[in-house]
Amino acid sequence: MRNSSKTTFIAFGALGGLLLAALILPIASLLLQANWITWTAAWKEEGARDALYVSLTTSIVATAIMTVMGVPLSYVLARAGLPAKRFWIGLVFLPLVLPSLAGGILLMQLFGPYGWIGAPLASHGFEVTNSYAGIILAQIFVASPFIIIASYSAFERVDPQLEMAAAILGDSRWQILRRVSLPLAWPGIAAGATLAWIRTLGEFGATLLVAYNPHTLPVYLWVKFESDGLHGALPLALLLLLLAVIAVIVSALLSRISGQTGTAMVE
Repeated sequence: MRNSSKTTFIAFGALGGLLLAALILPIASLLLQANWITWTAAWKEEGARDALYVSLTTSIVATAIMTVMGVPLSYVLARAGLPAKRFWIGLVFLPLVLPSLAGGILLMQLFGPYGWIGAPLASHGFEVTNSYAGIILAQIFVASPFIIIASYSAFERVDPQLEMAAAILGDSRWQILRRVSLPLAWPGIAAGATLAWIRTLGEFGATLLVAYNPHTLPVYLWVKFESDGLHGALPLALLLLLLAVIAVIVSALLSRISGQTGTAMVE
């Protein structure tokens, strides 16, 4: 039995190790070849600083909007007893499987200067494309499923008997949500929000079409690659990698803190 288990772990470890190597080697190669003095100097260029500011600003605003709208939607999906619930959940998944560039085309069709929504807005002097609004719109489109699905799963894991007990004690649906469901689901909601934030930081395809200007950091990376080749793009790739590392660390910390807070709130 022990030999069989050992063989299984070795085989699975070898397969998993190959995949892990495929994930780590490109990152390790970038770090090992990094010219920190030259590359950090490239981060101080005006274009890079502006792109970083745009990415951070829009990603924070987009994540706030997604949280405010996505959490109520996920609660309705989890608790309202909607007919054809699988269909509505399937719609939420669509932006995840749709190529980002295709999503940008769909957004342009609807919100572009000749789109059903974009044309009336443009006639009143509000351009969605090539604006902060366009960037945020693209980020929301591609990243919303992360927070909706995570929040839905979190609400689904809340024991209905706890909510029923609160209802028997006279709490309204809103009180049950605020006192029971939301505190218990909060760790999952926080995890979904941070995942959505990470996704917005790296969004490229839809943003490239909807709002090429002002440049986000991924779009500016593409601009530098086209103008200066790999040499010009590598410093920005390293900057995006460092931002991703920071975002993952923040995500882990928030999940830990929110888990402790949620437990304390219920107790």
